[in-house]
Amino acid sequence: MASPPFESWLRPGPAGLYCAPGDFHIDPAGPVPRAIITHGHSDHARPGHAAVLATADTLAIMRLRLGELGQTQALAYGEPLTVKDVTVTLVPAGHILGSAQVVIDYQGQRAVISGDYKRHADPTCDPFELVPCDLFVTEATFGLPVYRHEPDMAEVQKLLASLRDFPERTHQVGVYGLGKCQRLIKLIRQAGYDRPIWLHGALRSMTDYYVARGLDLGAVPNAMDATDKLAGEIVLSPPSALGDRWSRRFADPLAGFASGWMRIRGRVRQRGVELPLIISDHCDWPELIRTVTETGAREVWVTHGREEALVHELSKRQITARALRLVGREDDSE
Repeated sequence: MASPPFESWLRPGPAGLYCAPGDFHIDPAGPVPRAIITHGHSDHARPGHAAVLATADTLAIMRLRLGELGQTQALAYGEPLTVKDVTVTLVPAGHILGSAQVVIDYQGQRAVISGDYKRHADPTCDPFELVPCDLFVTEATFGLPVYRHEPDMAEVQKLLASLRDFPERTHQVGVYGLGKCQRLIKLIRQAGYDRPIWLHGALRSMTDYYVARGLDLGAVPNAMDATDKLAGEIVLSPPSALGDRWSRRFADPLAGFASGWMRIRGRVRQRGVELPLIISDHCDWPELIRTVTETGAREVWVTHGREEALVHELSKRQITARALRLVGREDDSE
């Protein structure tokens, strides 16, 4: 008996990707009766769902960011769950703490919805787990050949070298508050830096959650509590705080930005960044191609990013691919 086409049971719609035999959406764009959420970033985890299934960390992060949720169910990595006529399993995506790929088994077919993912080692979350499948739904945030991320520690060494070269200046680095902030702190610690790393208040709640989950980040005081201008110190802030009034309290602040977008010189100039740090929580172009190939998927759906370029490249490799164009947004702070 031939397997049903994927579009007959897993299909994009106005609210996002919908699994008909399980009657749930994955990372829906608006409130739905039943949602499975891959991770806690706001372009994937939205409020208003009647019922939410996710990892325990993603649910906790959603509560911190969104307030009370509806009915919730936490599912551990690797724990299969029967949902109506399908089996759902969550496996690590390697993106941020609690991030998961959604594995759906139905009538002998396996679909993997990756959410956001990365293959680089990250001391702040479980590593990406490759799952062989028939259909792979991949992001394409950095889905252009120009995007090739540098080794993380080499970028951290650029920051530490700048501190040595400009000890009279505060090094203010823009970071996304969930995932990037905590990962950068841990990388800096692994590089041997043991001084306090000062935080903008907007980064406090997520950082405290990571610490409560057992991640040792060392001293991370609030920048507002400093009694001097923090010359020669590292201050982390949201990217939006770079160069604004909040920065004026520091000693000739040197603006850095940790993001995969820092590969593009135009973005560096647009942001007024003096110290671009190419540190990403997503796959770069070679990693996207490698991951798709390693899954063995006979069909690939591409969403959230540079869809057309990746679809074209996969088609050249005789892999059936299509662009989903789901509702979402490109996260500039990444």
